Amino acid sequence: MIGIITGDIVGSRKIKDSWLLSLKNALKVVSEQNNKWEIYRGDSFQVEVEPENAIKTAAYLKACIRVNKPADVRMGIGIGEVKNKRKKLSESSGDAFINSGFAFDSLKQAKVNLAIKTDFQDFDEEINVLIKLALITMDSWGLVAAEMVKLALENENLVQSELANISGRTQSSVSEALKRAHYSEIMEMDKLYRKKLNQKISK
Repeated sequence: MIGIITGDIVGSRKIKDSWLLSLKNALKVVSEQNNKWEIYRGDSFQVEVEPENAIKTAAYLKACIRVNKPADVRMGIGIGEVKNKRKKLSESSGDAFINSGFAFDSLKQAKVNLAIKTDFQDFDEEINVLIKLALITMDSWGLVAAEMVKLALENENLVQSELANISGRTQSSVSEALKRAHYSEIMEMDKLYRKKLNQKISK
């Protein structure tokens, strides 16, 4: 079982191309340098992730793109099996890819920027409600909030004083930015998602 995130950059034609380098670097980080990612049609992408890391990865990708204000990103997460695994992600097939495409296609109608689709309908309903609530804050991340979320996710073992040293900001401004981004609540959602996903998979 794998996770596939399909996404595109919102309004990419109206904004500077600085998001492209951010996206490439972010995809390298989340695919752990295994190159299981692809950018196509200019502003669309796909990346393979461990199923349990899908929510955290989506939050990280969003933070990386939101740093390039006013850029934003739409993403559909699909969890499922792989039927044919090819060198190019776009040529692979299986439920993970179908689910990801379905989740992505549902975004416009649902008027949201992130959704998940698995083979467990009750799980999807529950997690998508949590995602919608999380998006209330994630969609309004400003530059500093996005920068701090990105930094915190890249350095999860560091405390805020150490994040302050890296960023050149004061500890209070790091703390304030993460609070404004509702970082701890998003991490709580991620924890609950992992727990419920593992319960479904192990049944």
